[in-house]
Amino acid sequence: MSSPAHKRPSGSGGAGLPTSTVSNGGGVRGGGRGVLPRGRQMQKTFNNIRITILCGFVTILVLRGTIGVGNLGSSNADAINQNIIEETNRILAEIRSDSDPTDLDSPQETEMSPNETYTLGPKVTDWDSQRKVWLEQNPEFPSTVNGKGRILLLTGSPPKPCDNPIGDHYLLKSVKNKIDYCRLHGIEIVYNMAHLDNELAGYWAKLPMIRRLLLSHPEVEWIWWMDSDALFTDILFQVPLVRYEKHNLVIHGYPDLLFDQKSWIALNTGSFLLRNCQWSLDLLDAWAPMGPKGVIRDEAGKVLTAYLKGRPAFEADDQSALIYLLLSQRDSWMEKVFVENQYYLHGFWEGLVDRYEEMVEKYHPGLGDERWPFVTHFVGCKPCGSYADYAVERCLKSMERAFNFADNQVLKLYGFGHRGLLSPKIKRIRNETVTPLEFVDKFDIRRTTQVDTKLEN
Repeated sequence: MSSPAHKRPSGSGGAGLPTSTVSNGGGVRGGGRGVLPRGRQMQKTFNNIRITILCGFVTILVLRGTIGVGNLGSSNADAINQNIIEETNRILAEIRSDSDPTDLDSPQETEMSPNETYTLGPKVTDWDSQRKVWLEQNPEFPSTVNGKGRILLLTGSPPKPCDNPIGDHYLLKSVKNKIDYCRLHGIEIVYNMAHLDNELAGYWAKLPMIRRLLLSHPEVEWIWWMDSDALFTDILFQVPLVRYEKHNLVIHGYPDLLFDQKSWIALNTGSFLLRNCQWSLDLLDAWAPMGPKGVIRDEAGKVLTAYLKGRPAFEADDQSALIYLLLSQRDSWMEKVFVENQYYLHGFWEGLVDRYEEMVEKYHPGLGDERWPFVTHFVGCKPCGSYADYAVERCLKSMERAFNFADNQVLKLYGFGHRGLLSPKIKRIRNETVTPLEFVDKFDIRRTTQVDTKLEN
């Protein structure tokens, strides 16, 4: 159910995103969702209990069939077994579903009308002053730590299990990789699995969560969004925040592709940093109206395909919409946007994963560029989905190599490393001694990062 929101215009000056406004005093759909109804909570609890009981019954039936215990005839046993299987499948399908047929507390949601202008929530206009006062009143929550702006990394995945079971395993590896990097660099991390707004599913789900974190964590200076299929592969490298003192959005891309060619891949929204400020809230407000699923997203996709070079015909996505916004309203936004390509804030995986051995032989971590990529992003692989743009075997093999390449950099402090980039098994790479602190001084990433990064800059 959508929460009430306030009607407001789609833009002021410049070219706006192609959305319709309400013509006859209609309302505006907002993005917030209410608390999960009690009926749904109870139903999910009961479902979990029933699955546990059913699994027990299935185990008993398997044992009966194996050792021949029981007085029931085979036909009755088969019928019971079939009923249990059907009931188990029904409950699992219900858990995977977005809707809960037994939840009577929540009314049915309807698709958003194209005659409504979508908003992420009530318009906030004085966030910079509100945040400044809050920081002054709460000195125990500073926006800088050790002289650097406080960063919160946001990532996540859909609330349902992956279509491909092995996808959940690689999601786990992905979040482990991000936790390692954040732990070593003093970065906070949020892993989101909730759709805060059902209108903005798929590519767009990040926007409501980013806005929510900006407003709920005034102590955070930067929100760093990172896709679940992107991995840190240079554990030593640090984002050079000092370079972005006059900017509010840092995103990987190429100015020539953006301005000269208007290419739909000129920027990549799989990894970007957004400053906690009024400008960023305004950008999100201007970015989101193409996102509501259904007619609005479909029609916006046609506009984007016609405007951006090389874009296939499909529904509007967040990356194309951002590029369109920055180009069509260049004077309003680009002064505060830093298009970064001096290091790989986003590094396309093909052409990188097969060179890791060469990188180890020739270079060292801390470079962040093509010599030792900061981030390796598996665009088009979709390990959690039922389809992908590349062969599944090729994607999974490459993701395994990338994870182990990064993990070796973490394990080095502890004296271990993977047996190979395709092996989950590890081996000892040095012997223990009675003076272990010498290895801490030599291999601890937290001690070497600052020096190496300054030298590289």
